[in-house]
Amino acid sequence: MKTLLVVMTLSVFGFAQSLSETVPNYQSITGKERAKWFVNTTAGPVSLLLAGPASAAWGTAFNSPKEYGPHWEGFGKRYGMRLTGVSVGNAIEGGLGAIWGEDPRYFRSPEAGFKKRVKYVVIASFLAPNRDGQWRLAYARYAGNIGNNYLSNLWRVPSEATAGQATLRCVYGMLGELGGNAFAEFWPDVRKKVFHK
Repeated sequence: MKTLLVVMTLSVFGFAQSLSETVPNYQSITGKERAKWFVNTTAGPVSLLLAGPASAAWGTAFNSPKEYGPHWEGFGKRYGMRLTGVSVGNAIEGGLGAIWGEDPRYFRSPEAGFKKRVKYVVIASFLAPNRDGQWRLAYARYAGNIGNNYLSNLWRVPSEATAGQATLRCVYGMLGELGGNAFAEFWPDVRKKVFHK
């Protein structure tokens, strides 16, 4: 796990040089847009109908944690636990970001080419624009991820309420960020080709 964190960190710093210093045509996020981001990332269709069920199904298939059981009731508990974690994490990220001017939104790559766009997805998962649109380390995102995963130990079942499990959830949180950004980057193109929209 530590190796994965080191590799991810080095990847960001290695690739960050290829990212332009600012988001092209950047418009600073408003309070209304920040609230919309919170609602959409917490209870929007991708969260409620795609990520939530996938996460709960994965945990149910492997009966993890065992206290919930491998049945529909266990699926529901896992789904609810994920939703509380996402809510807390997004509230921390959105709130702290508002204080020090970190924009939580994902901006699609201005460049063409699959490799360049994948590289951009990785970098944009660890960086966020400030009020001027300049890329900076996404401290509010990190705080939301870490805060949510350690704070939720207070209401998790005993087998999940450990520092080791919280750290593992933090890694999964960053992998989820990468996956969500990849979806935001490439889904519009896929939808256009498949549905001709």
